[in-house]
Amino acid sequence: MDEQRTEGGTDRRILERISEMVEAERDLRAALAEGRIDQPTEHRELKDIEEQLDQCWDLLRQRRARVRAGEDPDGASVRSIDEVERYES
Repeated sequence: MDEQRTEGGTDRRILERISEMVEAERDLRAALAEGRIDQPTEHRELKDIEEQLDQCWDLLRQRRARVRAGEDPDGASVRSIDEVERYES
C-alpha cells in the first residue's frame, strides 16, 4: 500500500475529523453526567455524531481500497447515511 497517499493530507484531515468527533462524544457524555444537557439532547446529538463518524470511516475505507486497487483515492466520495448503514449491516 502506498502509505504516502493513504496517510497524506486528505486522509490525515479525515482522521483529525474523526478524533474531533470522538472528543465531542466524550464532551456530550460529560455534559449529561454534569446535568448541563438532558438525555434526549444527548441521544439526538450522539446520533448525529455517530452518523458522521460512520461516513468518515466509510470514506477512509473507500480511499484506502482505491489505493490498493491502484486507483486515485480522490475518486472516493462521501456516501449518504442510508448507503453507509446498508454497507455496515
